Amino acid sequence: MTLISLTEFEDPELLKVKPTRTVGEYCWTSTPFVPYYIFNHYLEIDDITYVDADVMFFSSPQPIFNELGDRSVLITPHRYTPKYDKSSTSGIYCVQFVTFKRDKYSLEVLNWWRERCLEWCYNRVEAGKLGDQKYLDDWLERFENVHSLEHIGGGVAPWNVQQYKIHKEGSALKVDDTDVIFYHYHGFRLYTNKEIDLSAYRLGSEVVKYIYKPYIKALKDAEASVKKVAPDFSYGYTKKCKNLEDCLRMIYRIMRGEYNVIRSA
Repeated sequence: MTLISLTEFEDPELLKVKPTRTVGEYCWTSTPFVPYYIFNHYLEIDDITYVDADVMFFSSPQPIFNELGDRSVLITPHRYTPKYDKSSTSGIYCVQFVTFKRDKYSLEVLNWWRERCLEWCYNRVEAGKLGDQKYLDDWLERFENVHSLEHIGGGVAPWNVQQYKIHKEGSALKVDDTDVIFYHYHGFRLYTNKEIDLSAYRLGSEVVKYIYKPYIKALKDAEASVKKVAPDFSYGYTKKCKNLEDCLRMIYRIMRGEYNVIRSA
Protein backbone atom coordinates (compact mmCIF):
# COMPACT_ATOMS: atom_id res chain seq x y z
CA MET A 1 0.00 0.00 0.00
CA THR A 2 1.18 3.49 -0.85
CA LEU A 3 -0.40 6.20 1.26
CA ILE A 4 -0.92 9.63 -0.29
CA SER A 5 -1.61 12.49 2.07
CA LEU A 6 -4.10 15.25 1.38
CA THR A 7 -1.35 17.84 1.14
CA GLU A 8 0.38 15.90 -1.64
CA PHE A 9 -2.43 16.33 -4.18
CA GLU A 10 -3.90 19.62 -2.96
CA ASP A 11 -2.96 22.07 -5.68
CA PRO A 12 -3.60 25.85 -5.66
CA GLU A 13 -6.97 25.40 -7.42
CA LEU A 14 -8.22 22.99 -4.76
CA LEU A 15 -6.92 25.10 -1.89
CA LYS A 16 -8.69 28.14 -3.32
CA VAL A 17 -12.15 26.50 -3.08
CA LYS A 18 -11.48 24.63 0.17
CA PRO A 19 -12.85 27.40 2.45
CA THR A 20 -16.13 27.40 0.48
CA ARG A 21 -16.87 23.68 1.00
CA THR A 22 -17.81 21.54 3.99
CA VAL A 23 -15.52 18.61 4.79
CA GLY A 24 -17.83 16.25 2.89
CA GLU A 25 -18.14 18.60 -0.07
CA TYR A 26 -14.37 19.04 -0.18
CA CYS A 27 -13.95 15.24 -0.30
CA TRP A 28 -16.32 15.12 -3.27
CA THR A 29 -14.52 18.03 -4.92
CA SER A 30 -11.23 16.14 -4.52
CA THR A 31 -12.46 12.89 -6.09
CA PRO A 32 -11.20 13.51 -9.67
CA PHE A 33 -8.00 15.11 -8.38
CA VAL A 34 -6.72 11.86 -6.86
CA PRO A 35 -6.58 9.71 -10.04
CA TYR A 36 -5.31 12.75 -11.95
CA TYR A 37 -2.49 13.17 -9.40
CA ILE A 38 -1.61 9.45 -9.48
CA PHE A 39 -1.40 9.36 -13.28
CA ASN A 40 0.97 12.33 -13.19
CA HIS A 41 3.20 11.13 -10.34
CA TYR A 42 3.17 7.32 -10.62
CA LEU A 43 4.03 6.68 -14.25
CA GLU A 44 4.03 2.90 -13.81
CA ILE A 45 0.28 2.93 -13.05
CA ASP A 46 -1.76 1.99 -16.14
CA ASP A 47 -5.24 2.10 -14.65
CA ILE A 48 -6.93 3.38 -11.51
CA THR A 49 -10.17 2.40 -9.81
CA TYR A 50 -11.82 4.68 -7.29
CA VAL A 51 -13.83 2.71 -4.69
CA ASP A 52 -16.08 4.20 -1.99
CA ALA A 53 -15.06 3.53 1.61
CA ASP A 54 -18.43 1.96 2.52
CA VAL A 55 -18.10 -0.93 0.05
CA MET A 56 -17.33 -4.59 0.76
CA PHE A 57 -16.34 -7.19 -1.82
CA PHE A 58 -17.83 -10.67 -1.86
CA SER A 59 -15.97 -11.92 -4.95
CA SER A 60 -13.26 -10.85 -7.38
CA PRO A 61 -13.86 -7.67 -9.40
CA GLN A 62 -12.14 -9.26 -12.42
CA PRO A 63 -15.47 -9.74 -14.28
CA ILE A 64 -15.94 -5.95 -14.13
CA PHE A 65 -12.57 -5.33 -15.78
CA ASN A 66 -13.24 -8.10 -18.31
CA GLU A 67 -16.47 -6.34 -19.26
CA LEU A 68 -14.69 -3.00 -19.62
CA GLY A 69 -12.39 -4.59 -22.21
CA ASP A 70 -10.56 -2.06 -24.36
CA ARG A 71 -12.73 0.89 -23.30
CA SER A 72 -11.20 3.62 -21.15
CA VAL A 73 -13.64 4.64 -18.41
CA LEU A 74 -16.12 2.57 -16.41
CA ILE A 75 -19.05 3.94 -14.41
CA THR A 76 -21.68 2.05 -12.41
CA PRO A 77 -25.43 2.76 -12.59
CA HIS A 78 -27.58 3.01 -9.47
CA ARG A 79 -30.13 0.53 -10.90
CA TYR A 80 -32.76 1.87 -8.53
CA THR A 81 -35.71 -0.19 -7.42
CA PRO A 82 -38.58 1.84 -8.99
CA LYS A 83 -40.03 3.04 -5.66
CA TYR A 84 -36.61 4.43 -4.68
CA ASP A 85 -35.68 5.97 -8.03
CA LYS A 86 -33.78 9.23 -7.42
CA SER A 87 -32.16 9.50 -10.83
CA SER A 88 -33.39 13.07 -11.26
CA THR A 89 -31.75 14.26 -8.03
CA SER A 90 -28.97 11.80 -7.11
CA GLY A 91 -28.01 10.80 -10.62
CA ILE A 92 -28.19 7.84 -12.97
CA TYR A 93 -24.72 6.71 -11.92
CA CYS A 94 -23.09 6.29 -8.53
CA VAL A 95 -19.55 7.44 -7.77
CA GLN A 96 -18.82 4.17 -5.96
CA PHE A 97 -16.59 2.26 -8.40
CA VAL A 98 -15.09 4.25 -11.26
CA THR A 99 -12.19 3.02 -13.41
CA PHE A 100 -9.83 5.11 -15.54
CA LYS A 101 -7.18 3.79 -17.91
CA ARG A 102 -4.10 5.81 -18.74
CA ASP A 103 -5.04 7.17 -22.17
CA LYS A 104 -6.29 10.33 -23.85
CA TYR A 105 -9.96 9.43 -23.30
CA SER A 106 -9.63 9.06 -19.53
CA LEU A 107 -7.54 12.21 -19.22
CA GLU A 108 -10.17 14.17 -21.13
CA VAL A 109 -12.86 12.93 -18.73
CA LEU A 110 -10.75 13.61 -15.65
CA ASN A 111 -9.85 17.14 -16.77
CA TRP A 112 -13.49 18.00 -17.48
CA TRP A 113 -14.64 16.48 -14.14
CA ARG A 114 -11.94 18.37 -12.21
CA GLU A 115 -13.02 21.67 -13.74
CA ARG A 116 -16.70 21.06 -13.01
CA CYS A 117 -16.06 20.07 -9.38
CA LEU A 118 -13.97 23.19 -8.86
CA GLU A 119 -16.79 25.33 -10.26
CA TRP A 120 -19.56 23.69 -8.22
CA CYS A 121 -19.62 20.75 -5.81
CA TYR A 122 -22.08 21.05 -2.94
CA ASN A 123 -24.35 18.75 -0.97
CA ARG A 124 -27.54 20.08 -2.51
CA VAL A 125 -29.55 19.75 -5.70
CA GLU A 126 -29.13 22.81 -7.89
CA ALA A 127 -29.57 23.32 -11.63
CA GLY A 128 -29.37 19.59 -12.34
CA LYS A 129 -26.26 19.10 -10.20
CA LEU A 130 -25.52 17.27 -6.93
CA GLY A 131 -22.01 17.05 -5.51
CA ASP A 132 -19.56 15.33 -7.85
CA GLN A 133 -22.09 12.68 -8.90
CA LYS A 134 -24.69 14.18 -11.25
CA TYR A 135 -21.87 15.20 -13.58
CA LEU A 136 -21.63 11.53 -14.66
CA ASP A 137 -25.16 11.47 -16.12
CA ASP A 138 -24.16 12.29 -19.71
CA TRP A 139 -20.67 10.80 -19.89
CA LEU A 140 -21.73 8.12 -22.38
CA GLU A 141 -22.84 10.86 -24.77
CA ARG A 142 -20.31 13.56 -23.88
CA PHE A 143 -17.15 11.42 -24.11
CA GLU A 144 -15.73 8.54 -26.12
CA ASN A 145 -14.81 5.11 -24.72
CA VAL A 146 -16.96 5.32 -21.57
CA HIS A 147 -18.76 2.13 -20.50
CA SER A 148 -21.71 1.66 -18.11
CA LEU A 149 -21.36 -1.55 -16.09
CA GLU A 150 -23.92 -4.21 -16.99
CA HIS A 151 -22.88 -6.85 -14.41
CA ILE A 152 -25.59 -6.59 -11.72
CA GLY A 153 -23.24 -8.05 -9.09
CA GLY A 154 -21.20 -4.84 -9.20
CA GLY A 155 -23.05 -2.18 -7.26
CA VAL A 156 -25.70 -4.05 -5.30
CA ALA A 157 -26.96 -1.49 -2.79
CA PRO A 158 -29.87 -0.72 -0.43
CA TRP A 159 -31.62 1.31 -3.14
CA ASN A 160 -31.73 -1.62 -5.62
CA VAL A 161 -31.47 -4.89 -3.66
CA GLN A 162 -35.30 -5.23 -3.34
CA GLN A 163 -35.61 -6.24 -7.00
CA TYR A 164 -33.22 -9.19 -6.68
CA LYS A 165 -33.16 -12.63 -5.09
CA ILE A 166 -30.24 -12.77 -2.66
CA HIS A 167 -29.18 -16.31 -1.83
CA LYS A 168 -26.21 -18.61 -1.29
CA GLU A 169 -25.03 -21.33 -3.68
CA GLY A 170 -22.36 -23.17 -1.74
CA SER A 171 -19.94 -20.48 -0.58
CA ALA A 172 -20.93 -18.05 -3.36
CA LEU A 173 -23.32 -15.18 -2.65
CA LYS A 174 -25.72 -14.68 -5.54
CA VAL A 175 -27.87 -11.82 -6.78
CA ASP A 176 -30.43 -13.69 -8.89
CA ASP A 177 -28.11 -16.10 -10.78
CA THR A 178 -25.05 -13.82 -10.73
CA ASP A 179 -22.21 -13.59 -8.22
CA VAL A 180 -22.32 -10.56 -5.94
CA ILE A 181 -19.06 -8.69 -6.50
CA PHE A 182 -19.55 -5.79 -4.10
CA TYR A 183 -22.24 -4.20 -1.98
CA HIS A 184 -22.48 -0.50 -1.17
CA TYR A 185 -23.49 0.03 2.47
CA HIS A 186 -24.93 3.50 2.00
CA GLY A 187 -26.62 4.87 5.13
CA PHE A 188 -25.05 2.33 7.51
CA ARG A 189 -24.52 3.83 10.97
CA LEU A 190 -22.95 2.66 14.21
CA TYR A 191 -24.60 4.25 17.25
CA THR A 192 -22.98 4.97 20.61
CA ASN A 193 -25.76 2.99 22.37
CA LYS A 194 -24.58 -0.25 20.64
CA GLU A 195 -27.37 -0.17 18.07
CA ILE A 196 -26.65 -0.40 14.34
CA ASP A 197 -28.74 1.29 11.66
CA LEU A 198 -28.45 -0.79 8.51
CA SER A 199 -30.20 1.41 6.00
CA ALA A 200 -33.10 3.77 5.33
CA TYR A 201 -34.48 1.34 2.72
CA ARG A 202 -36.63 -1.76 3.09
CA LEU A 203 -34.39 -4.82 3.47
CA GLY A 204 -35.35 -8.49 3.39
CA SER A 205 -34.21 -11.04 5.97
CA GLU A 206 -31.88 -12.72 3.44
CA VAL A 207 -30.19 -9.40 2.75
CA VAL A 208 -29.60 -8.84 6.47
CA LYS A 209 -28.33 -12.39 6.94
CA TYR A 210 -26.03 -12.70 3.94
CA ILE A 211 -24.95 -9.11 3.30
CA TYR A 212 -25.16 -7.04 6.48
CA LYS A 213 -24.13 -9.52 9.16
CA PRO A 214 -20.79 -10.34 7.42
CA TYR A 215 -20.15 -6.60 7.11
CA ILE A 216 -20.81 -6.00 10.80
CA LYS A 217 -18.41 -8.81 11.68
CA ALA A 218 -15.76 -7.39 9.33
CA LEU A 219 -16.10 -3.95 10.94
CA LYS A 220 -15.88 -5.39 14.44
CA ASP A 221 -12.78 -7.40 13.50
CA ALA A 222 -11.20 -4.28 11.98
CA GLU A 223 -12.04 -2.23 15.06
CA ALA A 224 -10.45 -4.87 17.31
CA SER A 225 -7.28 -4.78 15.20
CA VAL A 226 -7.09 -0.99 15.37
CA LYS A 227 -7.62 -1.00 19.15
CA LYS A 228 -4.54 -3.15 19.58
CA VAL A 229 -2.46 -0.10 18.60
CA ALA A 230 -4.98 2.66 19.51
CA PRO A 231 -7.00 1.45 22.54
CA ASP A 232 -9.14 4.60 22.70
CA PHE A 233 -10.24 4.40 19.06
CA SER A 234 -13.97 5.10 18.69
CA TYR A 235 -14.24 6.88 15.34
CA GLY A 236 -17.37 6.29 13.26
CA TYR A 237 -19.92 6.12 16.07
CA THR A 238 -22.72 8.65 16.27
CA LYS A 239 -25.54 9.53 18.66
CA LYS A 240 -28.81 7.90 17.70
CA CYS A 241 -30.86 11.08 17.77
CA LYS A 242 -28.74 14.21 17.57
CA ASN A 243 -31.55 16.68 16.93
CA LEU A 244 -35.27 17.02 16.25
CA GLU A 245 -34.78 16.44 12.52
CA ASP A 246 -33.08 13.09 13.21
CA CYS A 247 -35.91 12.05 15.54
CA LEU A 248 -38.61 12.96 13.03
CA ARG A 249 -36.76 11.09 10.28
CA MET A 250 -36.57 8.02 12.52
CA ILE A 251 -40.32 8.16 13.24
CA TYR A 252 -41.04 8.51 9.52
CA ARG A 253 -38.95 5.43 8.75
CA ILE A 254 -40.70 3.40 11.48
CA MET A 255 -44.07 4.32 9.97
CA ARG A 256 -42.88 3.22 6.51
CA GLY A 257 -41.49 -0.07 7.82
CA GLU A 258 -37.97 0.92 6.76
CA TYR A 259 -36.37 1.25 10.19
CA ASN A 260 -33.64 -1.38 10.07
CA VAL A 261 -31.94 -1.15 13.46
CA ILE A 262 -30.40 -4.11 15.29
CA ARG A 263 -28.52 -4.48 18.56
CA SER A 264 -24.77 -5.00 18.43
CA ALA A 265 -23.43 -8.05 20.23
